[in-house]
Amino acid sequence: MKLPSEGFLVRIYIGEGDRWHHRPLYEAIVLKARELGMAGATVLRGPMGFGANSRLHTAKILRLSEDLPLIIEIVDSKERIDALLPHIDTMVQEGLVTMERVQVILYRHDNNATPAPGVAPGAVSPAAGQTPQKPAS
Repeated sequence: MKLPSEGFLVRIYIGEGDRWHHRPLYEAIVLKARELGMAGATVLRGPMGFGANSRLHTAKILRLSEDLPLIIEIVDSKERIDALLPHIDTMVQEGLVTMERVQVILYRHDNNATPAPGVAPGAVSPAAGQTPQKPAS
């Protein structure tokens, strides 16, 4: 998949304990992004943080929290991000969502890697609309 040199980054700040239809919210968001053919998504877990209600969430042993802060980062084209945002708006009941322009320097994948289930080797999700390019030798 080829990303344009200018893309957009969406960051979704939620709690580890947040849920969507009986599954972790972060998992539901990543699976929705994959279903929509997005370039990728990463979930980052924070050892400490607080949000709008100022309640401290921490991984310290003496203050055990089961609701640590999570950030989901998704980089893709403006059109793909715009297609995802209505789903995010529905799914995120409490949290913060930001978006910013980013310059994509490099985005590669191994053409010999085992493809995801239902995806032919060397193919990209139909939503991607592009076929992978082999690096110049």
